[in-house]
Amino acid sequence: MNKNTKLTGTVIYPNDPEYQQARMNWNPFTNAFPIVFVFAHQDEDVANAVKWARENNVPIRMRSGRHALAKDFSQTNGGIVIDTSQMRNVMLDKTQGIATVQAGIRVGPLVRMLAQEGVLAPFGDSSTVGIGGISTGGGITVIQRTAGLISDNILAATIVDANGEMLRASENENPDLFWAIRGGGGGNFGIITSYTFTIRPAPFQVGIFEIIWPWEQLDRVVDVWQRWSPSVDERLGTILEIFSKANGLLRSQGIFLGPKAELEKLIMPLTDVGSPIKVLINEVTLPEAIEFWAPNEPLFDNQNTTWSSAWVEQILPTEGINSIRSFLEKAKGSESNFFFLNSGGAMNRVPPEDTAFFWRNTKYYMEWDASWTEEAETQKNIKLVEQTRIQLQPYITGSYVNVPDLNLKSYGQEYYGDNFARLRKVKAKYDPENIFKFIQSIPPAPVCDHWQKN
Repeated sequence: MNKNTKLTGTVIYPNDPEYQQARMNWNPFTNAFPIVFVFAHQDEDVANAVKWARENNVPIRMRSGRHALAKDFSQTNGGIVIDTSQMRNVMLDKTQGIATVQAGIRVGPLVRMLAQEGVLAPFGDSSTVGIGGISTGGGITVIQRTAGLISDNILAATIVDANGEMLRASENENPDLFWAIRGGGGGNFGIITSYTFTIRPAPFQVGIFEIIWPWEQLDRVVDVWQRWSPSVDERLGTILEIFSKANGLLRSQGIFLGPKAELEKLIMPLTDVGSPIKVLINEVTLPEAIEFWAPNEPLFDNQNTTWSSAWVEQILPTEGINSIRSFLEKAKGSESNFFFLNSGGAMNRVPPEDTAFFWRNTKYYMEWDASWTEEAETQKNIKLVEQTRIQLQPYITGSYVNVPDLNLKSYGQEYYGDNFARLRKVKAKYDPENIFKFIQSIPPAPVCDHWQKN
């Protein structure tokens, strides 16, 4: 390779005044000291950055929303960060039922913009997450039981590969790559610069609910929620959130793609549990529902946080719920919590081998995190999250690549299940030299695999 490629776009070096701002992330625990940031304005800037990095032997990290939850995913000391957050164009084609979206737009602004146009797009509980990263890891959302995962809605993508060449991935072009980017995790196969998504008309009215209970009632609430939510009407997506005992918040929220009168009946099993402090049930427009679900939030948090995540295929027994309570009694950070989201419906109707996202037989998703502000608390919190995973291990399966856990020993199996071997083959085809490599990236399959088997 020649060493003539120049970096284009907005290029920021450590001695530039913008450097400190450029290296900030939503979770400050993931901050690092890269040698250069490239804020791309167009595909060509991304391609030039990849070529430059290869010519100069500099490790590559990519970033869209600055929401990576573990160290080394979206930036690394001494590396180049190729950031697509300035690339935010959205082209809506209602007659074709598609939207083409550049990878830098954040989920909140995107779903709000589409809602104003009468279009329903999958959204999670955080408005500042970048569409670039969440989509390729699967993209769980509150309407996944109706609309599938975000990745299930991808029809095509444009990708800069390991040689700095533009590729298109769809059912007809590079179909193996298209399979891999729908659940195969961000940053493994190339840098995605835009997606084409399928879209659907927005419902006219949306039901929303929020129930808050005394924290002490968590055992009963968890048990009722976990038995009720996986088989309730598919138009109802619901979370359960329990913060640390120190914080004291226990609540469930939900979005129902239908009228309030129906929602009231559907959530009776929840409103009947314990003694709720607050019950809100309302009927709103889609833009109002998004505002309720994913309100605007600050781009950067001041809490360090570490996470783990899992899927639940069988109801948690009492011992599992006891482990949750124990974690929340020990985790002192104000943001420490357990979070549950119901699965089922459209999400579970896709066979596990049809896309790289494997976990299609689950009742719900679960994640837990410990937050802290003092440096001295770091190891204690990392250990607490890990011990809780060990305690829950008999009752959980797999893990969600968008909520990475650096303590996972066989992370390939945990994130991708039986699809891991196939993902390694796709990696070997599109990035044989492992240019896109980070702490839990997919390693290329050995080229001589088939010789060894004969």
